[in-house]
Amino acid sequence: MKKIKKIFVSFLVVILISAISTGTFIGNLLYDIILNPKISKNIVYADNNSTQTRKDSSWLINESNYKDEYINSFDDLKLHAYVVENKIKTNKWAIVVHGYAGNGALMSAKAKYFYEMGYNVVIPDLRGHGQSEGDYIGMGWDDRLDIISWVNHIIEKNPKSEIALHGTSMGAATVLMASGENLPSNVKAIISDCAYTSVLDEFKYELKTFLNLSSFPLINITDLITMIRAGYSFKEASAINQVKKARVPILFIHGDRDKFVPYYMMNKLYEAANSPKEKLTVEGGEHANSDLMSPYLYWLTVRDFLDLYIQ
Repeated sequence: MKKIKKIFVSFLVVILISAISTGTFIGNLLYDIILNPKISKNIVYADNNSTQTRKDSSWLINESNYKDEYINSFDDLKLHAYVVENKIKTNKWAIVVHGYAGNGALMSAKAKYFYEMGYNVVIPDLRGHGQSEGDYIGMGWDDRLDIISWVNHIIEKNPKSEIALHGTSMGAATVLMASGENLPSNVKAIISDCAYTSVLDEFKYELKTFLNLSSFPLINITDLITMIRAGYSFKEASAINQVKKARVPILFIHGDRDKFVPYYMMNKLYEAANSPKEKLTVEGGEHANSDLMSPYLYWLTVRDFLDLYIQ
């Protein structure tokens, strides 16, 4: 009997070790596919594959007379941004934030609109993107602190600055996650274009919608690997929890045909926000293309919203 028990225990140990080994392999594989910036993101949706961003860098690179500027992050990464100071002297600034697997140059068209509205423009490369250092994609969480560092960088240059934050997709989640922090009073308004409610919600939706897979245990394993390798968890990376604490006015924008970040997430975010708020639904808009689908409505709404808070 003792021999049988030993064999049974040994069998269970082998199964357990095998399960842990398999889970670790799968978790690291998913982490690399989703969050390792050195691994191609062609098998997942990337903003720089969209119609919008493919044609979108010309003004910034060729016409804007931008300057490259750098700051150090809270964890000592060298972060890059394109900075375009308006030819008309102004205290108005816009930080325009790109999405997943994109980079700052691809936000050229939106940056141009802000410039033409009389703003100085800062277009960061988020950590792990473009010319910024970083060995993981922050999905907005650590990036929220990086955006606050860029805010402080502007204030050092221009103490009277009035700052708007604009983000698209992951960039929108980034500025919403920043909204829940103790922002300097210079930050006057936030514009969120197709943000997700949380990283956990978004990954669950992706697995179910595109792969027809249950989130358990894949998300749980990958979340654990992310905590080990990147230092943050999917659960804490929550835009919806952050907007509950926000004091800065927020404009939410979303296309009602967005299949990548579902439209219903905007309404959840809007309902959760406790600061002054507005929302715009762009009919027929897909992911990250609302400004292309209805450019007049999009930018008129943005301008009218900003004029309420930035003079």
